[in-house]
Amino acid sequence: MPSLKWVLPQGRPRVFPIYKKITTVGRGAANDVALDSGGVAEFHAQIVFDGRDFSVVESDAGSGVQVNGKKKRRSKIFHNDRLELGDAELVFSLYDEAASPSDPADEASAEMAGMMKLSEFNRRLLEIKGVPEQIDALLEAVIEATHAATGFVILLRDGEPQVTAVRNLQTKGVPPSVHALSDSIIRRVIDTRQPLIVSDALHDTVFGTSQSVINLKLCSVMAAPLMAQGQLLGVIYVGNDNVVNLFEPASLEMLTIFAGQASLILQNAILLDQLTLDRDRIAEELKEKRFGDLIGSCASLRELFKQVEKISGTDISVLITGETGTGKELIARELHRRSARGSHPFVVVNCGAIPENLMESELFGHVRGAFTGAVATREGKFQAANTGTLFLDEIGELPVALQVKLLRALQERVVMKVGDSKPERVDIRVIAATNRDLEREIEQGTFRQDLYYRLNVVNLHLPPLRERGDDVVVIAKFLLKKYADEYGAKVKGYTPNALIALRKYEWPGNVRQLENRIKKAVVLCDRTLVGPEDLDLFPEAIAATVPLADAREDFTRRYILEVLERNNGNRTKTARDLGVDPRTVFRYLEREPPAAERAE
Repeated sequence: MPSLKWVLPQGRPRVFPIYKKITTVGRGAANDVALDSGGVAEFHAQIVFDGRDFSVVESDAGSGVQVNGKKKRRSKIFHNDRLELGDAELVFSLYDEAASPSDPADEASAEMAGMMKLSEFNRRLLEIKGVPEQIDALLEAVIEATHAATGFVILLRDGEPQVTAVRNLQTKGVPPSVHALSDSIIRRVIDTRQPLIVSDALHDTVFGTSQSVINLKLCSVMAAPLMAQGQLLGVIYVGNDNVVNLFEPASLEMLTIFAGQASLILQNAILLDQLTLDRDRIAEELKEKRFGDLIGSCASLRELFKQVEKISGTDISVLITGETGTGKELIARELHRRSARGSHPFVVVNCGAIPENLMESELFGHVRGAFTGAVATREGKFQAANTGTLFLDEIGELPVALQVKLLRALQERVVMKVGDSKPERVDIRVIAATNRDLEREIEQGTFRQDLYYRLNVVNLHLPPLRERGDDVVVIAKFLLKKYADEYGAKVKGYTPNALIALRKYEWPGNVRQLENRIKKAVVLCDRTLVGPEDLDLFPEAIAATVPLADAREDFTRRYILEVLERNNGNRTKTARDLGVDPRTVFRYLEREPPAAERAE
């Protein structure tokens, strides 16, 4: 930093830093450089910086200024020039000479002062909990320590740099390029992760065209990375528009030390702040994407939600279809909750979990002595669901013999206990669900067609998780927070690779499988972020991406076979319907099917 050293007849010289465009020198206490010496006028002279050169100028004619022994009214001054103002002898330096290298006591004193300043800085940061306040304190401390005029802090948000704090700059003075971080100085620090000093920024051959230098008219610039445990958090950037060569290697070293200390404290605060933002963002997403206990926003699910809203107010029978683990019972509960029966019982019967010889008793009840073990009269699920909703889960598992009795109960809304001759009227709504293809079951004779049409007045089909796009990520984040809170685990989120793996995996068990994997990861993961290995999503478990040409070829073959089946194997008609030459149909029929299709 430029300075004036006042050489005293006795004792150590006094050093005055010069960091303003105009520095006043004189006897008066209001001067920037106050000289209590004989022959020095109240306002004797000024040190003027024009953006490149320094000059000394008499304040009043006749006050008397000598430069290197020659009397001057105005003169450029250079490094080590000697100035005489009255009896005071000064030496101008372009560099900071606040301590004499030959004086170990002074070196120790300066080092202790620096340590005290750094200790005070750390204490202030630790007392501040919020990230914005900590960043403001960092910027203020650095500007004070380096005598910079301006500065700003850039943090990386989701990998993208953003200006987070600004000091001594008008908002309109911050160029859009700085906000967009196209600035070459900042980009160099981000890319190299090394501190940088530019002594004469406006005339620097490499960085003179930097947009922050041009727009802010900076003469001296320093920038240092904010690093913590090898991770780049951001960049701190300071500059001065008055003095060239203001910053030296010692200044850069100070900035780097301050940045290093601040990074360790900021890292935890930024992590907590980011987790709070993520939590709030997830809560907002859930608010928009939640439908009762179901979470999702894919097109097929939104259409299903609309259907639920339309039919929930009626007693119409509903058949919910979909793969296992897609949430069929949740849809049934939502239909019940939104109906006029919502305050009445919701009774669930898992048709695949009850032994066949007990199923009739489970559904309709029994009287005492109806069979061995019937020691008391007992009501069935139909009676328990009276005035409410009866949910028949896995209806495809129901034995054919019981399907007849169920059909009669649904048609007449009358049931009879096993061993009883007295019918009972029930007022219920029936919702059924299955993961089977009931139309195929009908063809095979394992499911009654008349019962199917009685149940399937309205069909609601739940799409598998693999077809729901980014819903899997939203559900995964919701479940992670739910079970982390429930089990008191330290995990807070997913690594980027885990999110990629979540999207790529096929999830044959759908949401149920996803939930179980997340429970396991929450309990066993030792890190803050869950990785793909914690979810058992290894590369071999994730389906490889099929090249577009192969996917197009596979779709074409499948579609031709589908149309051929509709036309009862008539190849000529199939070719005519598809608008292709019959030889195209023959060619696809002669080709070997894909390995996955052969395995089926």
